[in-house]
Amino acid sequence: MSLQKFRAILGVMGATALTLAACAAPPAAAPAAPAAPAATEPAAPAQPTDPTGIVTREFAGSKLTLAAQTDQFVEAFRALIPKFEELSGIDVTMDELGYVDLRQKATADFVGKTANYDLITVDIVWSGEYGQNKWTVDLKPLIERDKAQLALDDILPVMWTLGSWGEGQWAYPLAGYANVLNYRTDLFEEAGVSVPKTLAELQEVATKLSRPDKGVWGIGLLGAKGPAVAQDFMAYVQQYGSSLLDENGKPAIDTEANLKALEGFKALFEAAPPDATGWWWGDRNDAFSSGKIAMMLNWSTAIKNHKNPDLNPFAEKIETAFSPLGTEAGKYGFGGWGIGINADSKNKEAAWMFIKWITSPPIQKEWVDNNGSPIRRSTLTDPELVKKYPWFPILLESYEKGDGDYRPRQPWYSKMEDVIGTEVNAYLVGQIDAKTALANMQKAALDIIK
Repeated sequence: MSLQKFRAILGVMGATALTLAACAAPPAAAPAAPAAPAATEPAAPAQPTDPTGIVTREFAGSKLTLAAQTDQFVEAFRALIPKFEELSGIDVTMDELGYVDLRQKATADFVGKTANYDLITVDIVWSGEYGQNKWTVDLKPLIERDKAQLALDDILPVMWTLGSWGEGQWAYPLAGYANVLNYRTDLFEEAGVSVPKTLAELQEVATKLSRPDKGVWGIGLLGAKGPAVAQDFMAYVQQYGSSLLDENGKPAIDTEANLKALEGFKALFEAAPPDATGWWWGDRNDAFSSGKIAMMLNWSTAIKNHKNPDLNPFAEKIETAFSPLGTEAGKYGFGGWGIGINADSKNKEAAWMFIKWITSPPIQKEWVDNNGSPIRRSTLTDPELVKKYPWFPILLESYEKGDGDYRPRQPWYSKMEDVIGTEVNAYLVGQIDAKTALANMQKAALDIIK
């Protein structure tokens, strides 16, 4: 191809391309980008509301460790602690411990000043020992400072024995226990007996209820050597109207009144299963729920479980009554737990906020609904709660006439309890007589308090 012819061809192609480009439709305008949604902040989660007005976020991010006895109220702690954590931003860890472990671990923490625990549940009988050693914080200044938040008049007077000793308040009232009589209505009807109101009637009714041929005994008692029999005996002494201390708080054990009380206590064992001299609390509860015994005196904190069909096949046949008293001077046994702040804790104010919140009137309903024991009059007289827990009026009167000192709240109590538990058990199993048992207790008590 010649150069001229090649150029001619290129010219035709260029003209054609220009013609085609000129005839093509103009490109459509690019669609407008959709409008961006207006920028909005994600909705903040709703903040929980504190019905008490006590909890603040001042200590958010801090941590509290609670050493708790595994009584029924530990279920209330499990239910309520997450709510406190959400309100306060404080992380609360609970160490659930049996009685012996709690006492040993708490004491080691105090003595070693390791502050592993910020909060400790305190048995009423530990008050003197804790106060004397100042292991827990004296709460009186905090109570005075924050009294406007505490509804103090609503807390029953006997509850303050849950932690008071000397001039201090070494634990705050947490869970009050009344010593009451639980009994089987069907067995009472079969035997044609009424609820005993005196210790003499208690002995008579227990005897009539005993049907060893049917595997049923009149009453369940704690006879095991140690704190079990010691506490049952001291409750009997108190109901009898006597005391192990004189008016000056000194041991007065080997008295004529206590001799009659000890002999009466042993006589009751004639209407109890033969192995009751070795029973602890769990043995007695098992005997009641299995139908082996017709009645038992024990702490009110167990009532809900007794009346729970899932735990007791005789639940619908169980009722609660006042503890029988021996004389007009007799009083109802009172015990239970306070909650104290470790004197070495670095989080005392956060711990105090927890105590104020969990014992406050608005939280008490949830506390008792989750197996906690009440401390407030408003809780025990709340119509809704009384309908749900018809034994509350019995508890209220038992508290009002209760004695928190029938087990001496003294620093030497634990040693004395061991002595009483040893001597009473020895008498029950026939190793010594009653006078010897009381004389041994008196001598040991005087040696202990020297």
